[in-house]
Amino acid sequence: MLPDTKLHSSSAAPRSVGDHDELRRLESGLDALQTVPLTEKGRWRRFLGGVLPPVLLVVALIVAWQFYTVIAQPRPDLAPGPVNVAGSLVEQWNDGRLQQAVLTSLSRGGAGFLIAVAIGTPLGLLLAEWRLLRRALGPLLSGLQVLPSVAWVPAAIIWFGLTDATVYFVVLMGAVPSIANGLVSGIDQVPPQLRKVGTVLGASRIELATLVVLPAALPGYFSGLKQGWAFAWRSLMAAEIIVVGGSIGFGLGTMLQQSRELADLSAVLATILVILAVGILVELTAFAPLERRLLRRRGLAPGARR
Repeated sequence: MLPDTKLHSSSAAPRSVGDHDELRRLESGLDALQTVPLTEKGRWRRFLGGVLPPVLLVVALIVAWQFYTVIAQPRPDLAPGPVNVAGSLVEQWNDGRLQQAVLTSLSRGGAGFLIAVAIGTPLGLLLAEWRLLRRALGPLLSGLQVLPSVAWVPAAIIWFGLTDATVYFVVLMGAVPSIANGLVSGIDQVPPQLRKVGTVLGASRIELATLVVLPAALPGYFSGLKQGWAFAWRSLMAAEIIVVGGSIGFGLGTMLQQSRELADLSAVLATILVILAVGILVELTAFAPLERRLLRRRGLAPGARR
């Protein structure tokens, strides 16, 4: 009975600064036990290893595309070649439309994604920690995740008109469920021992969720963030294609729709390639480095032994 009494008195006593430090070091300390030092590659080698393979694949696809147009000689209005698409890109660049569309869509997508993170993160924490709320709201959130975001466009136009608010609403409805569900999934995979240790150290329910559980759930949470960005970008393109006019700015979706109305397939394919390139660029420059750092910190990097 003596150890139980000591444990009870320790948890009931006022927490010191050292206890808070222990809570902050708990997750990183357990990660360090699993981490095996890896041989660091040079920055140039990492760059080549990450960028060169997709670049070579794209070049090979373009060469195959060009061979097809030379050999089959299809109608240019139905199957334009790489030269025609490149010419359309140069024309859009010289007109300044391409730069304007990319900047408009990126700013909208970035702002909408950050708002979705600010909403989805506390919502995911609530769902993971409050079982009754999860049983009530969880199925609805999962249903919203599989619902195509474009289905919200007609209602959003009625509510907000032809304004940027319509676009942001569609983006949020696409991204928030993925972020919240990703965090819930990550928290479900947190070992119960972490919660017990945090409780022994005197953490309150809020401290346990923010200082112990949330850092431990980062891999699942990060997967939710990546999926949330993918849904946000797709939802943004769908909204920009449909919502035209009013105070809506000129984005990539708008440029794609205008090219379709002009039956300019070269411009349509050029815009699609730009949309694809922007998505890949965000993945390679923002999410991929953060994911590698997170996995390396936890000893989960490819090739690591634990």
